[in-house]
Amino acid sequence: MLMRTDPFRELDRLAQQVLGTSARPAAMPMDAWQEGESFVVAFDLPGVDTNSIDLDVERNVLTVRAERSSSAPDGTELIAAERPRGVFSRQLILGDTLDTEHVKANYDGGVLTLRIPIAEKAKPRRIEIESNGRSREKINA
Repeated sequence: MLMRTDPFRELDRLAQQVLGTSARPAAMPMDAWQEGESFVVAFDLPGVDTNSIDLDVERNVLTVRAERSSSAPDGTELIAAERPRGVFSRQLILGDTLDTEHVKANYDGGVLTLRIPIAEKAKPRRIEIESNGRSREKINA
């Protein structure tokens, strides 16, 4: 049996997955880095009301959910609608070395910034070695 393929249909499908559609917006872009004794994650969420942002941590999965509604008043006809609207959601799997009990969030200038401290159990510490009941020098563990 012969099957016809349409390369433009595949391209359109891929573009919708990457860029999203008005009914299903694409994932929110983010940057992540380590800064001192914490990890920082920044999400681009321009035009999102802070009341529509939800942050949840369950075990080691962090879920960020935000909604951007239309900025045009109800009942008006949009001439162009290129800005994505709807519900955005993203999940991050956090390592066991992060302290999910003390996540701090800040939203400023359309950027949601999360600071996740490194857990105390993951930080380097010194272990004292005993020999014949006497203390010796400490070594890093």
